[in-house]
Amino acid sequence: MTDRSAAGHGKWWPLAAVCVAVFMLLIDVTVVNVALPDIQRELHASFSNLEWVIDAYALTLAAFQLTSGSLGDRLGRKPIFVGGIAVFAASSLACGLAPTATTLDWFRAVQGVGGAVMFANSLAILGANYSGRDRGTAFGVWGATVGASVAVGPLVGGALTSGIGWRWIFFVNLPIAAVAIGISLRGLRGSPAEERRRLDLLGLLLFSAGLILLVLALIRGNDDGWASGRIIGLLAGAGALLVAFILTELRLDEPMLDVRLFRRAGFTGAQIAAVGISASMFALFLYLTLYLQDILGFSAFATGVRLLPITLLTFVAAPGAGKLSARVPFRWLIGTGLVIVAVGQFLMHGVTSTSAWTALLAGFLVGGVGNGLINPPLGSLAVGVVERERSGMGAGVNNTFRQVGLATGIAAFGAIFQNRVAHTISAAPQVPAAVKGQLAAAVSSGGVQQALQHVPPAHREQIAAVAKSAFTGALNDLFIVGAVVAAAAGVLCLLLIQQRDVISGVEAAGAGAG
Repeated sequence: MTDRSAAGHGKWWPLAAVCVAVFMLLIDVTVVNVALPDIQRELHASFSNLEWVIDAYALTLAAFQLTSGSLGDRLGRKPIFVGGIAVFAASSLACGLAPTATTLDWFRAVQGVGGAVMFANSLAILGANYSGRDRGTAFGVWGATVGASVAVGPLVGGALTSGIGWRWIFFVNLPIAAVAIGISLRGLRGSPAEERRRLDLLGLLLFSAGLILLVLALIRGNDDGWASGRIIGLLAGAGALLVAFILTELRLDEPMLDVRLFRRAGFTGAQIAAVGISASMFALFLYLTLYLQDILGFSAFATGVRLLPITLLTFVAAPGAGKLSARVPFRWLIGTGLVIVAVGQFLMHGVTSTSAWTALLAGFLVGGVGNGLINPPLGSLAVGVVERERSGMGAGVNNTFRQVGLATGIAAFGAIFQNRVAHTISAAPQVPAAVKGQLAAAVSSGGVQQALQHVPPAHREQIAAVAKSAFTGALNDLFIVGAVVAAAAGVLCLLLIQQRDVISGVEAAGAGAG
């Protein structure tokens, strides 16, 4: 197969198309958070409606990654990728025009499907179009784009919401989507070989349904109770569907997911890395945002500014990591990056109720460098450990593990956080027994400032001190747990990932093989 990375001055069009699309879909993950209060006021939304503005997008983004990647492998990546952009744009318009909170929730779910189609096929497009030094550069730029989208999301969301209204956080996607479609139509070419593969409809249905139930259980577990009939039923249904999916795939000659790939240590290592980074550092972003806004009292825009050290370091480190992946074995970049992320989280540990935000700065800087080291080589590895014609499946599997890791991390952190907060407040003699439960719920959900408004002024200062102490104590526990998760994943990646497992674009390893 002739590599197109040397095909003249137009070789970077695929990279441009991917980066514009990925920037758009990832910025939508963070940009919505800062607009939730305005959405609640204008649409008279309940707290459950607000949760689903976030959860509906996360649910479908996770559930349709593997399906979307496999469809790209079989039907051609160009039409699937462009179709995903179109779905994302149309649903963004619908979200911006939504007359009710329920309507907004449904269109956010459709938006997540479009995002999954784009995200799963983006890595496959890069893997198919670039090799050698060009591949390292392409994945480095892709990693920097991921970092940039996280960095500017809160800033863009705060500016648009404050300036012209929350609906424009969705409308702004339309011109970006138009640019992405234009670049894709010009720069992407389909491969006839992809179109001759049969579609695994049964596998598609079983996997998507099973993952929807699993992610829904992880999202709702803390609120509904892990022992509730609903959550147990969701988990049991997910388990049954996913087992049926595995048994079905083992019988097919051309499965949507060849589960035998997990025998390859490098393939398994890539999934461990995806879970490790998502379930540690990325899951912590929710609680870091709550800390900066609810405990320290920063605005949405000011919170985005203070998160810039970690996101900008990710942005700066990613291109270098992409270039290094052409010479340094993947396991050293990914494994070391995860260990550095663990160190960054450990450095954040120790905040108190009187700490300034700068107490987190050292951890932000170190963690940002670690993130930047991980993303480009992990993206390259995800499509490099499978045959090139199955790179969409490889990217889809890795992105699925990223999203499931994020959902699992947030769910686990939420359980730990809520238990620690409740224990601290229940043991505080300053808080009247009648309001302890309400205060614990407010601290856990980011509603401290609103809750304090209903406290008599004479007791407000004491109760505020207890709330801040409960929050920072629980946050410190999350830093330690996150550090352990990242460090364990890093060690496993160092042991499992071997350069000999890279069978697609192996030349990207260059002199680093071994």
